[in-house]
Amino acid sequence: MPSLNGMTSVNGSSKFLDYSTALEALSEYQSRDGLGIEDLIDTKTRGGLTYNDFLILPGYIGFPASEVALDSPITKRITLKTPFVSSPMDTVTEHEMAIHMALQGGLGVIHHNCSPEAQADMVRKVKRYENGFIVDPVVISKETTVEEARALKEKWGFGGFPVTESGKLGSKLLGIVTNRDLQFEDDLSQPVNKVMVTDLVTAQLGVTLPEANKILAKSRKGKLPIVDKDFNLVSMISRSDLTKNLDFPLASKLPDSKQLICAAAIGTRPEDKLRLKKLVDAGLDIVILDSSQGNSMYQIDMLKWVKKEYPGLDVIGGNVVTREQAAGLIAAGVDGLRIGMGSGSACITQEVMAVGRPQAAAVYSVSAFAARFGVPCIADGGVQNVGHVVKGLALGASTVMMGGLLAGTTESPGTSFVSREGKLVKAYRGMGSIDAMQDKKAGAGNKNTQASNAGTARYFSEGDSVLVAQGVSGAVAHRGSINRFVPYLAAGLKHSLQDCGMRSLKELHEKAASGILRFEIRTASAQLEGGVNMESYEKKLYA
Repeated sequence: MPSLNGMTSVNGSSKFLDYSTALEALSEYQSRDGLGIEDLIDTKTRGGLTYNDFLILPGYIGFPASEVALDSPITKRITLKTPFVSSPMDTVTEHEMAIHMALQGGLGVIHHNCSPEAQADMVRKVKRYENGFIVDPVVISKETTVEEARALKEKWGFGGFPVTESGKLGSKLLGIVTNRDLQFEDDLSQPVNKVMVTDLVTAQLGVTLPEANKILAKSRKGKLPIVDKDFNLVSMISRSDLTKNLDFPLASKLPDSKQLICAAAIGTRPEDKLRLKKLVDAGLDIVILDSSQGNSMYQIDMLKWVKKEYPGLDVIGGNVVTREQAAGLIAAGVDGLRIGMGSGSACITQEVMAVGRPQAAAVYSVSAFAARFGVPCIADGGVQNVGHVVKGLALGASTVMMGGLLAGTTESPGTSFVSREGKLVKAYRGMGSIDAMQDKKAGAGNKNTQASNAGTARYFSEGDSVLVAQGVSGAVAHRGSINRFVPYLAAGLKHSLQDCGMRSLKELHEKAASGILRFEIRTASAQLEGGVNMESYEKKLYA
């Protein structure tokens, strides 16, 4: 090829190899470009790293982002379609958040800074939100009044109650009371048998779920009761569940009941055993033993008790940041671990207690150790953007738990208000904040509410005469609905894995462990370079 501008050398050399041998020339180098994960997280030479201290080097893109699989285990027995978990904080996760996190393929962990009854009620709402066969429907009798039926609708968030002779499952089916039957009824004292629908379409006991769904679809009814040969109500299915299956194909559900998977947190005090019984009776699938420092006699004793009393219940322990902390919980039979101490956006444990660990170093150290025993790990804390989610997973976590990042969504229980700057924000507080530790909802009816508080229990402060804050209270920007925000996180994660050349989280972990996935340390100047460098700009996360 003729020279067009007189260039005769590159980097001072005028002798070049045949360009077609470029791939073979890579074998001349002793190692791949960048650092392997062990060299990256070498605390003896680099100190403890956070997510901002490094980057993942790109790989080869040979597939579209839509083909990336985000399936990942949350416990030894349960896998999620997306690796996102909401934190058990009282300004982050109640039943609304838990429902919508599960619908998006993730998991919401219901906080325990409330009474046991209130927490169990939230678990029930999650479990009743979606079903295959509803084996424990809310059943009423023919003597139930219209007013009482309306109250049940208000309590459970849905209408359409089967009416039986005795008002219980297994009794003769008489009819169904729907929302339309109750909506414009003026006489609230009359019994429901005066307004209920008696023209019913039913299916016989033994029908399969696909067959029942077809009958329901053709009937144009809202509910399909399943009855035995004597017309006694056995179970039912709902049209709304068919719609949810279409709208949320990734939903985290149990394979048999088709109910949403529900998780909740408890402490490690003796009274938490009574709390757990209420939660299990409500249908709980996963319990998180909630403590800022999980390597304690209290948690190990509670873990052993739970595994003995409820062998079908998966238990996640923590929090831990070292191998030594994790080992005791693994040996006691834990099904998953939660990693992080002092790295949350509303947490000041590292500052006040001088105890904890930078999150990147903690996630790698614990998850690499736990993986040897088949125990999945949750990276909990320090997540401020999609990039941090990717880094936590690349370091070995199976899922990522978020608090502040989700606290601003519509489904969080925090209060919305307009800030001094005129921006819409939502209240958010750490569970170690004074506000959270003095909240009296958990100890309703008790003289010593501090002893029943989830915040004081998490930080071993139940008996303290002076509370030492390990968290702060504040506000975060409003982010809109979880149903928009979580898909944005998933899309960002898929594109990141595509850039890395990884088709799945499983491959990401395998390639990181084998040294194929490479990393680079990010200096302070590099972090500045990688940020926005403009006089003014608008930062929109998704559209």
